[in-house]
Amino acid sequence: MEEVKRVKLHGVGANPYSKRVELALRIKGIPYEYIEEDMSNKSQLLLTYNPVYKRIPVLVHNEKPVVESLVILEYIDENWRNTPQLLPDDPLERAKVRFWANFIQQELFEAMTLAVRYDGEVQAKAIDEVDEKMKVLEEGMKEMFPESGSASIQGEKLGLLDVLICSIFNSYKAYEEVLGVKILDPERFPLVFCWVEALKELPLVKELFPPHDQLVALLMVVRENVLKASSST
Repeated sequence: MEEVKRVKLHGVGANPYSKRVELALRIKGIPYEYIEEDMSNKSQLLLTYNPVYKRIPVLVHNEKPVVESLVILEYIDENWRNTPQLLPDDPLERAKVRFWANFIQQELFEAMTLAVRYDGEVQAKAIDEVDEKMKVLEEGMKEMFPESGSASIQGEKLGLLDVLICSIFNSYKAYEEVLGVKILDPERFPLVFCWVEALKELPLVKELFPPHDQLVALLMVVRENVLKASSST
């Protein structure tokens, strides 16, 4: 119980940034207290812990906040060294993982977010960009896993890239349904597709992420709200 009090996570429902931190904590077996935030009425704690960006997720460890999901993931990995490691020990391999983690977050996921937030030409351009980034990721992962030709999922001993891929693509079918486009084509991106499907079957993942129908409803609400907000400005 004392450990639960030491680790708290401020997050929002099915938000992928929150979910990746939750998944990392569960992979490592770290007990934590989850605190749901309302981003339309941010708590004073959230504003105090993250005064610069004023957003989730925020990990609080021994009353000290750590912000930004990728930073939090590395903090978790470095602080709890006696648990399954998210990053490899070898410096070169660790650098490769960090490179692709940044690519997945800054290039691929940002393009997916734009596709949800906009209509018309901006959305069409974002969808084309998603497709281009998926090609890059597929080829890059072939180089990351040259021996097997696919990502290796070993039980629930998942790494940083597994966590990111899971947090983004666990809901890929919901994105496809809401946007009316194919994002993860098994014929064009077989490695990433098999990787995602293997992750989705893990009990640890199944118990953490909401079901498809709920994800679709959430994405539709998010999309409607941001489109309404943009049309009124």
